[in-house]
Amino acid sequence: MVEKRLGALPVAAEFLRRLDVAGIVDEVCPGGASAHLTHGQVIEALVANRLTSPAPLVRVGDWARTWAVEEVFGITPDLLNDDRLARALDAIAPKLEVVAGTVGARAITEFGIDVSRLHWDMTSMSVHGAFPAQDQDEQYPLIACNGHPKDRRLDLKQIQTGLAVTADGGIPVHSRVFDGAAAEVRQVVGAMNDLKAMAGTREFLMVADSKLVSYSNITALLEAGVEFVAPVPAAQIKDEVYAVLDPQRGEPVDWVPERDERKPEAERETYRVLEDTHTLTGRRKAIRR
Repeated sequence: MVEKRLGALPVAAEFLRRLDVAGIVDEVCPGGASAHLTHGQVIEALVANRLTSPAPLVRVGDWARTWAVEEVFGITPDLLNDDRLARALDAIAPKLEVVAGTVGARAITEFGIDVSRLHWDMTSMSVHGAFPAQDQDEQYPLIACNGHPKDRRLDLKQIQTGLAVTADGGIPVHSRVFDGAAAEVRQVVGAMNDLKAMAGTREFLMVADSKLVSYSNITALLEAGVEFVAPVPAAQIKDEVYAVLDPQRGEPVDWVPERDERKPEAERETYRVLEDTHTLTGRRKAIRR
């Protein structure tokens, strides 16, 4: 008798089934089916691998032999060789945003996720290696070294990703990859359009950091009818503006940060809100003579 690890495979399989990951991949990327596995089946196996015991492509087959992949997914481990995995990844690469958006929309419907408030932010991932620009495919985000890495590893190149999660459980429902040198402030409108398409007819509040606040971004958000919350960059408001504010004029708000929830009421921080108007100006247009 051969013993195999079961772990969370049945749970992963059930969620993948309810999200219809294989069906979505095969619909978006048709024509890649072999006599044994479709691209969708391969991607489901890769997702299960990442959720249980992540392995490089050349080791996924070994993982499938020691785990109950054949029993749970009906996939023979020998079929999960690095060549077949790479062909599936190549097939979905041009359609990755469509696949991710469709799976996210499916999750919202299938699990009744509340998308009335979505939090969006970008982060960077540093990579080791040369990655010369001339050897990279211009159809995809480029690994570059002239960005602002969040881990401050200026000696490494980076790639960036934007992630949107729901306030309801912090569930990731949308992601997008960007060039390592992409300016975060310029990605807000694209993210807004993606989230609006995914939310469908539902209205939602977009929560982001100060990179959201620019003339072009706010103009686009207002025109699209998307409500938003973001802090104004400190550099845009002079210190004397804050210095003359009267805290007693502020309206007390009934909000407690998570860090204070277990503290006695007398030890919790209190917050007041003042409404004000802040004018953003667009770029000054050059006058041609």
